[in-house]
Amino acid sequence: MIGSARRLGNRLLLAAGVLTLAGCADAFFAAVDRLEYSRNVVERDRIVFDAGHDLALDAYTPTGASGDPVVVFFYGGSWSVGKRHWYRYVGDALAGNGVVVLIPDYRKYPDVRFPAFMHDAAHAVAWAREHAAEFGGDPRRIFVMGHSAGGQIAALLACDKRYLAAVGMQPRDLAGMIGVAGAYAFLPFVEDEPEIFGDDAQGRYDSQPINFVDGDEPPMLLLQGTDDEEVPPNNAQGMAERAQAMDGTATLKLYPDVGHNRILLALARGHEAHIPTLADTLAFIARIDAADKTAPMR
Repeated sequence: MIGSARRLGNRLLLAAGVLTLAGCADAFFAAVDRLEYSRNVVERDRIVFDAGHDLALDAYTPTGASGDPVVVFFYGGSWSVGKRHWYRYVGDALAGNGVVVLIPDYRKYPDVRFPAFMHDAAHAVAWAREHAAEFGGDPRRIFVMGHSAGGQIAALLACDKRYLAAVGMQPRDLAGMIGVAGAYAFLPFVEDEPEIFGDDAQGRYDSQPINFVDGDEPPMLLLQGTDDEEVPPNNAQGMAERAQAMDGTATLKLYPDVGHNRILLALARGHEAHIPTLADTLAFIARIDAADKTAPMR
């Protein structure tokens, strides 16, 4: 069994290399999808939350869920690629540990530009709050979580009040924000980013979550690998320092010798077990849950 897990881990690392070099994302995530999945997780796919834009989400629910915390997970992909079903392993890992997980799609560049995908994300969170109980989730305990560009989306929801305000919510309605190698302070723009966000002062300011940290955001967990060459560690470090300076709450976890993709792949069953992404995420949810689950509905 251990030998099989190690061989699978090697195949995943090879697949990650293929993804980086050739962009064969579907093949890579198909390899991840061959992992063993939890038997105590109920999966429901393509639940439409925005018919007008043909946006759907996938739900992963612990068997017998009742009043469980809810995570809305936003995947990365440079705001231009990605599919929700690629992240089945994320939903399975968290739902297998008592968390209701919703993974929505959002519109991407070049079809749209910022802030269109932020409105999609806010709509998904509002939908999650309204429908949480249908999945055995607690609408008072909704966390936003994201990796890479998805971390930027989650962080802006938690820090820039405009997006949740448009759907009748505020950042403090969230139980917490979990960023995994998130982009929080990523200037100067590179590649397509000037087109995505607008290559002017307004676009450069509004795209950076760090600019909106004022101490009124929910608790944040920032997970970051020190060997990340895609989103450098100073993003998470600066975000944590800003939150602390503004009397906010941010927990920073730095993982030595961990890169941009491995930090999330650590959630895949039997893969990179020495990277505590899952354990730290669950501990954060449990800590916030213990302090907040008896609070009245905000």
